[in-house]
Amino acid sequence: MKSPLSRIDPLRVLVFILMVLPVLALLGFGVLWLWQSGNLQYWLLVLVVCGGIGYGLQQWLLRKERKLLANDAAEPNPDWPPSADAVWQQVEALADACDPTDWPLDEGAWMLELGQKTLETVAHSYHPAVEKPLLELTLPHTLLIIERASRDLRQDVAEKIPFSNRLTLGDLFRIQRWKENADRLFTIYRAGNVIINPVNALMGEVWRHLRERSFDQARNELHRWFLRAYVFKVGYYAIDLYSGRLPLGDDNSMISSTADSRADVEHAQGAVTAIVEPLRILILGRTNSGKSSLINAMFGRLTAITDVLPDTTRVFTPLVLSREGLDQALIFDSPGCDSPLFNQADMLKAAAQADFILWVSPANRPDRQFERECLDALRAFQAERINFRPPPLLVVASFIDQLRPINEWQPPYDLTDTTNVKAANISAAVRAIAADLAVPVEHVIPVCLQENSLYNVEDALWAAILNRQDQALRVRLMRCLDAKKRREDWVLLRRQVLSAGRFLWSLSDRLVKRSDPSKDQ
Repeated sequence: MKSPLSRIDPLRVLVFILMVLPVLALLGFGVLWLWQSGNLQYWLLVLVVCGGIGYGLQQWLLRKERKLLANDAAEPNPDWPPSADAVWQQVEALADACDPTDWPLDEGAWMLELGQKTLETVAHSYHPAVEKPLLELTLPHTLLIIERASRDLRQDVAEKIPFSNRLTLGDLFRIQRWKENADRLFTIYRAGNVIINPVNALMGEVWRHLRERSFDQARNELHRWFLRAYVFKVGYYAIDLYSGRLPLGDDNSMISSTADSRADVEHAQGAVTAIVEPLRILILGRTNSGKSSLINAMFGRLTAITDVLPDTTRVFTPLVLSREGLDQALIFDSPGCDSPLFNQADMLKAAAQADFILWVSPANRPDRQFERECLDALRAFQAERINFRPPPLLVVASFIDQLRPINEWQPPYDLTDTTNVKAANISAAVRAIAADLAVPVEHVIPVCLQENSLYNVEDALWAAILNRQDQALRVRLMRCLDAKKRREDWVLLRRQVLSAGRFLWSLSDRLVKRSDPSKDQ
């Protein structure tokens, strides 16, 4: 094996010495002149001051870049279910614990080992009872996570690291090799400089130490950012996978209409027109609370039978709702929760497919125990579905015109006006409903649904719905992805079975031909 010195070309060393010798001589003679003229101490003072200011600016730039890199770190997806929040915290802890000295980039094994550690962190959170949770990942999904994480990391490196699109891996290794050779030559120069000019050598060593320390910190920060970004990307897509948001197909139409919604739209309109999945709004409440009247008020025209007689709504009936500012929606009327025809299992099934829930509660009926029991059952059901976000829920307080004084109805009412008896009673009813049903007061919207006396529907109720539309859209996205994943699983299974069948059929033909060569003739 050749020694490091044997690989150095003497001619290149001579060229280097000839190029730097005039500069070094000028520096030496300049220091000598400063010493002879008595100005050396002033030069040293200026050198120290400028060096200190430069070092301070370097540290400020380092902190600024560190802050920018920290702000650029990946963030959890707001579309993830609540169960993913704790998993993301573990991914953040793993990223923060990455030490550049433990994961040198010049060793190719770091990417596989760090990616495996990140996947194991996420997999263990979803399979805590499994000894090797990483083995629960399918091979296609593992490759998909690596593909997506590498794609995002490539984009980040191209945008944030200067000349990364020009430098090749060979250039990096050649730079490293030249740096090592240059360091050896520079060490020889430093030793000679101490003998020739000890004062200049001392100041040069101090300045070199400060400069290298700053550069080393900047390099370590960039190295640390790269490791953190890699962990975040792998962890992000791993959580995406376990949250049902990472289908294997290349189709990016995450909110294409589902089979259930197409059937509901066909039932409501007589024809399938839904291309994009509509929001599914579920209307719940007790009998004769004004559910169908609320639908009439939201549509602006008569589209459903009002609750004139008990239990006129026997099924979860879909109706198509289109309104400016709101995505196309399917609104579902339901039987009263206190009706003998009401089935709690049907309610929970409908709620599992809902993106928004409106609970209608009459303000003039103080007996809300049965409503509370149904809502508690609904909340318990939603709490069990940790991989899904619960849809937003608003309580519509109907029949506020029937509150005392009954004969008075002169809207609008300021619920903060304690001098107005009607307004004070409406405000008290809203607080009572919120307490009885265990919902925030701001989630209770008082309305009047009388055909000729509509109040607070067009403004307060619709404003509350539109304010929560983004949350409902996240719920819709999770629902569509779950349906897409189930559909994709069946499609892949069918393809796999067909491929296996064709392979077995061709295999049997080849075996027959081998056993009976006459069949080839």
